[in-house]
Amino acid sequence: MSLFFITGNEHKMNEVKSMLPGVQQLDVDVPEIQSLDSKEVIVAKLQAAKVLRPNDAFMVEDTSLVFECLGQLPGPLIKWFVSSLGREKLAQLALQGDSQRAVAKTMVGYAAKDQEPLFFEGVVEGTIVAPKGDSGFGWDPIFVPDGYEETFAQLGQEVKNKLSMRRKAVEQLKNHLSQVQ
Repeated sequence: MSLFFITGNEHKMNEVKSMLPGVQQLDVDVPEIQSLDSKEVIVAKLQAAKVLRPNDAFMVEDTSLVFECLGQLPGPLIKWFVSSLGREKLAQLALQGDSQRAVAKTMVGYAAKDQEPLFFEGVVEGTIVAPKGDSGFGWDPIFVPDGYEETFAQLGQEVKNKLSMRRKAVEQLKNHLSQVQ
């Protein structure tokens, strides 16, 4: 049985493929419901994928960035916040708030044929800063992980991939897959 990662994002695909070399990309449009609950978003994506290829196993991910000063926001809606506001204005929201603390989370959902979805979560805590750095994507230039003085974008892809929330979640999935095979 093949494992497909449903994503159109080459950066995410490359990061996942470095950990799961056998994973294949499936670049299809699946509905992305808007919810502050990442599990709801993932379940909807997995259900849509099952309709396309009912005999395969799938993984999908949803990455959130939660600003302490904004409660649960932007959360899973981060992609839309970045595209609507841009990195500079998004960072200003936190910089003008009472806290610049943030939590980056990646939830990976996995479903094999006729199985209920399993969830794996990776978390990295950090701080929001004004945009710095040219590498990376999305909100990488405004997030400084705890223990570092540079943003994900300044750290570069290799270092970011070693400590990222996506890596943590995918490593959990990888461990699960090694136990069931």
